[in-house]
Amino acid sequence: MTEAFDIVVVGGGINGAGIARDAAGRGLSVLLCEKNDLAQATSSASTKLIHGGLRYLEYYEFRLVREALIEREVLLRSAPHIIWPLRFVLPHNKGLRPAWLIRLGLFLYDHLGGRKLLPGSKGVDLRHHEAGAPLVPELKKGFIYSDCWVQDSRLVTLNALDAQEHGAEVLTRVECASARRQDDGWQVVLRDLRDGSTREVQARALVNAAGPWTAEFIEQRAGLNKAQSLRLVKGSHIVVRKMFEHDYPYIFQNPDGRIVFAIPYEQDFTLVGTTDVDFDGDPGAVAISEEETAYLCEAVNAYFREKITPADVAWAYSGVRPLYDDEAENASSATRDYVLELDYGPGRAPLLSVFGGKITTFRKLSEHALVRLAEALGPLGEPWTAAAPLPGGNIADADFDGYLARFRKERPWMPAELAWRYVRNYGTRAEAIVAGARALADLGEDFGDGLYGAEMAYLREHEWAQTADDILWRRSKMGLHVSDQTRQRLEAWLARQDGGRPRQESA
Repeated sequence: MTEAFDIVVVGGGINGAGIARDAAGRGLSVLLCEKNDLAQATSSASTKLIHGGLRYLEYYEFRLVREALIEREVLLRSAPHIIWPLRFVLPHNKGLRPAWLIRLGLFLYDHLGGRKLLPGSKGVDLRHHEAGAPLVPELKKGFIYSDCWVQDSRLVTLNALDAQEHGAEVLTRVECASARRQDDGWQVVLRDLRDGSTREVQARALVNAAGPWTAEFIEQRAGLNKAQSLRLVKGSHIVVRKMFEHDYPYIFQNPDGRIVFAIPYEQDFTLVGTTDVDFDGDPGAVAISEEETAYLCEAVNAYFREKITPADVAWAYSGVRPLYDDEAENASSATRDYVLELDYGPGRAPLLSVFGGKITTFRKLSEHALVRLAEALGPLGEPWTAAAPLPGGNIADADFDGYLARFRKERPWMPAELAWRYVRNYGTRAEAIVAGARALADLGEDFGDGLYGAEMAYLREHEWAQTADDILWRRSKMGLHVSDQTRQRLEAWLARQDGGRPRQESA
């Protein structure tokens, strides 16, 4: 007998994982399938900010900014291990936006979202502030305001994990090969890309959260008419050696009207991004161009005393944002708001397609998705995620530092850096990784560079990690820190867990 679900969600990015979590928590039977790894595409290629989007005020996106600012504090409470506050420095460039306009924007930014946890904005004399030291001497005045950092790919994984713990079935490396309406429901064929096996399931509703592949899914996998117009915009980032010693990130204005961030990253690096370039190609093969690299270097070189060149780039990444096409003149001004398209009617089982969206607003998008699905399926329960911590986020009073101190005190044998990384990545779930350990030797095989078997086993068993890239680049950013020898030992260990068969690394 064919298995039946209330909802099948296609796409394991932040929107798909968020919708699956919300639906499962309301008691619905949910299956989520992702053809690659969780967060392998757009959701791991963000600027890694939970923010309102200061520059969106210039495009009068007040509803989006307000929703994002409210969500900023909701998410900070729900996941204080992977989300934390930052104080951004915006140097005033006299040749660009006037100071009065920046002050007005920051006043709106402080008050649109009912800010409670984060400090407000203020002016700063860069000649006497530590954030001014790395900047060129012409920059004398600036502004400081609050936003938050997020480990984006971990946010996706934790949503998928919470969905699973509420009863959802989460499948990675499994594609939706086809979906056809049948008897007021959907007949869905799933294909496991590891061995080619197929499985058929039924669903009352289908959610298309395929990101850059949303339109392709509608037309090719579901066999329906041409989808709503989707504007694909490439955003690229570079990672370079640490450019300053303090913890303040920067937001720089550029003559073309865009902004570029320079953010402390992974202790030893600085993250610089992003670009906005219209994209026409395979989203799975997206990569930074020489022109984008040069643009980002030039953008920050206009502000920093110490200059960088493309030769200084330690790592770069690109993602394709699946924006709703509002026919904006350029990619930078295209809306970042989301559109939920519900296709259903007599003899047409519901298909909900997600266009656009920001990582900051994924939770509200998920709630709105359930509202839209209820139009076709009837009442689907009450929203619940606003006050619910994500896995590992049940830290009393969201006091990360206090929890870390207790974690370290109970484990004096653990190096401080390793304890910090475990708590920063896993929150209270770090206790499951180190359960029973009384010394480093109890953490299993030592791969080098702070990687131990206990953590790797946890990631395989609980977080769908199958390849070295899953572990080193999406469950963590240890790929920036480990040696080739450590990676080789990890790959050999993973092959042994799979009976000697090495996993094919994904692009």
